[in-house]
Amino acid sequence: MQAQAESRHSSEGGGRAVRLRSFGGPEALEVHQVPAPGAGPGQVRVRVTAAGLNPMDWVMTADADTAARFGLTLPVGFGTDYAGVIDQVGEGVTGFAPGDRVFGGALSRAVADLVVVDARGDTAADEVHHTPEGVDDRTAATLTIAGRTAAAALAALGSGSGAHSNPGLGLGLGPDDTVLIGGAGGGVGVFAVQLARIAGARVIGTGSAASADHLRSLGAEPVTYGDGLTDRVRALAPEGITAALDLHGVDTVHAARELGVPDARICTIAAQIEGVPAANGANAAAGALEEIAALIAAGRLRVPVAATFPIDEIRRATELQAARHVRGKVVIDL
Repeated sequence: MQAQAESRHSSEGGGRAVRLRSFGGPEALEVHQVPAPGAGPGQVRVRVTAAGLNPMDWVMTADADTAARFGLTLPVGFGTDYAGVIDQVGEGVTGFAPGDRVFGGALSRAVADLVVVDARGDTAADEVHHTPEGVDDRTAATLTIAGRTAAAALAALGSGSGAHSNPGLGLGLGPDDTVLIGGAGGGVGVFAVQLARIAGARVIGTGSAASADHLRSLGAEPVTYGDGLTDRVRALAPEGITAALDLHGVDTVHAARELGVPDARICTIAAQIEGVPAANGANAAAGALEEIAALIAAGRLRVPVAATFPIDEIRRATELQAARHVRGKVVIDL
């Protein structure tokens, strides 16, 4: 990989960035020295200190057809979640200044020393938010994709008569709910479990037998996935469940239907099932990320960081994240 022994260049000279010159897996990721981007009107430039990895990062750069759906063409950058410090402000920007600690999303370009984003952007593809005191940069760098997705998925459950809205996040759960969350220990599940608990719901989370303690630490009652899931959930909650999120595939949807949960109170993020609402981060309520960051600052929500890597080890970091067995988030330090 290029630039493995090179130090960070100054903001004026440029910096390191992960680039792909061909679509593919971790083997296609390379570290390059690139010119410094400049903040144009309405934009800010961020000196990135940490970038969090998500499944969508390597999914959308795996092949040309998938990349095209996200508007990506070669050569292309990598990663979306970032945190750092503003070092340049473009004309017309208000509310941000050099030296401000920030976090946000920069679609397929976040794993870089410098990133330029729209100061008024409001989607994970292009946005910036102030990082609250009490939230470190590694944690802030994990919030955008997973936090937005979890908030949107939980809000999608609000059409049921038993839902109780949570101010600010609009979560469709409350103290009367018992929610089954499939893939509860994953990157999105970490947020979904804790937000559901904050809303007052009882949470049953699926995972491997080895992940039981991890799920308990998040506030979920663990149940192993696989054949017999419906019976195991029924044994844990003989009075029934009222809602379900499937953050992995379709097995949790099928179990929830067997347990009598109406489709309106089931949500998926990784599959399309007729009659069942689907959610992604673009559907998150305005202000959702600020609310999540505030909960972290207040000590009410935590984000397990499973592993950190320097940018030169981006391939190894992505392989670990793509294996889908990591408990918590994977972060690149810059």
